[in-house]
Amino acid sequence: MRAELFASLTLARILRPWGRQGEVAAEILTDFPRRLTEMREAWLAAEGRAPRLAKISSCRIHLGQAIFHFEGVQTISDAEALRGLEVQVPLEDRLPAGLGRYYITELIGCEIWEEGAAASLGVVQDVQRAGEQTRAALPESWVLVTATPAGELLIPLAAEICTHIDTAARRIEVRLPEGLRDLNAT
Repeated sequence: MRAELFASLTLARILRPWGRQGEVAAEILTDFPRRLTEMREAWLAAEGRAPRLAKISSCRIHLGQAIFHFEGVQTISDAEALRGLEVQVPLEDRLPAGLGRYYITELIGCEIWEEGAAASLGVVQDVQRAGEQTRAALPESWVLVTATPAGELLIPLAAEICTHIDTAARRIEVRLPEGLRDLNAT
């Protein structure tokens, strides 16, 4: 498969060399980190450069990071050349998100509809973490950044508010709490 012919999903971003044998430490960007340890190949990509297929000799999880060793990368200098590259797979190879969970890419572009409304409230432009999160503040809170005619509206991605999500139909039905629009007003 040629790299430019598929949409990709980034699973990790290479941060720096690890050790002296060509390994690299990578930031994990997937909810399924165990998958990284089972992969035998991935695409290495960076903005402005064509992705290239790389064979993975090994991968392990250490202190919240993925430690990759790619075939042909044997020295610190070789590993340094990988800094900043993203570890990707074709979009069709992503794992199912699970019941009641969604990929951000599935939510972006969905129309937001209030219960009983005759017209869409707006379109989801982005999905972001709500506020500063710490490990003690789990589970994380997410908000739908929604473009509306009145400006940007941040809608908490919570079952009580987002009452029905149909990513195939590109539609999210919401029951906005009183005062949410005022809270978002600039």
